[in-house]
Amino acid sequence: MSGQLEWMRVFLSVAELKSFAAAARRLQMSTSAVTRHIGELERELGAQLLVRTTRRVSLTRPGEDYAKSVKIILGEVETANARAQQTQGALTGDLRVSAPLSLGIRLLPPALARFRAAHPDLRLSLSLSDRFVDVVGEGFDMALRVSGPPADKSTIWRKICVVPRLLVASPLYLSARRPPRAPRDLADHVCIGYANLAAPDRWSFTHAPSKQRQSVRLSFGFECDNGDVAAEMAALGEGIALLPRFIVAKYLEAGALAPVLPTWSAPEIWLTAYFPPYEELPGRVEAFARFVERWIAADPSMLTGAARPRSPAPEPKRG
Repeated sequence: MSGQLEWMRVFLSVAELKSFAAAARRLQMSTSAVTRHIGELERELGAQLLVRTTRRVSLTRPGEDYAKSVKIILGEVETANARAQQTQGALTGDLRVSAPLSLGIRLLPPALARFRAAHPDLRLSLSLSDRFVDVVGEGFDMALRVSGPPADKSTIWRKICVVPRLLVASPLYLSARRPPRAPRDLADHVCIGYANLAAPDRWSFTHAPSKQRQSVRLSFGFECDNGDVAAEMAALGEGIALLPRFIVAKYLEAGALAPVLPTWSAPEIWLTAYFPPYEELPGRVEAFARFVERWIAADPSMLTGAARPRSPAPEPKRG
């Protein structure tokens, strides 16, 4: 039976992604292994479930009916496993998480170490990328993202906290030019772009005292898709950058960067957890998401620059 459940899992991935290669990436298997599992399942059932052409994979009529049933069966199995694990307090299996590069390098390792110590039987895989990964198509159990409020309707999400942003530039850059007095003045300055914003060439701000709003469209001499590189370029005097505080904090403390237009604030961005459209979060996914929330809540200075409270208590060891 366990072999047939594996065949079902592979079949459902191929059916959802319409691709043997994409299913193999999601399941972290070879394409030949996926093909073999599908062949074994079709022989066991005595029915053709998939039609393979050089360009695409499609479901036969029996395949469509079988995919609907398999999705329900595997969902029930996943729920039963999660409940059993939660009852015993143990987490097992694989957990694939995507996170932004800067967040992963700067903030996550201590949290990951404590989470792994609490759940040693769980196999945790972390993929770091600043691009917006497709959690469903690329086979992730969840993703952490630093971005504007979510607009992705194919996933479910949970807001963890606000991530403050600052306009910054090096004292060297600011001493060589007249500092901007309002956001519209940024059009006359050299600015550093961050490519993963929803509208990377338009920066908008609200004036805290007056609530006045200004938006400016910019043309960048340098643009990249990583906040650490943008911060380093700004510290080298290459222009003004709009970046999360946790990325530029060390430069501010060292005097390598200084705030620009400090009474103007950019629209909120969030640290958000994204999940595939589960009917119920698997136990290991729920446990990791809640752990990250508690980790950030115990020390908000990591992302907000607030005063540091006491260190968070370690996750109790289970099992």
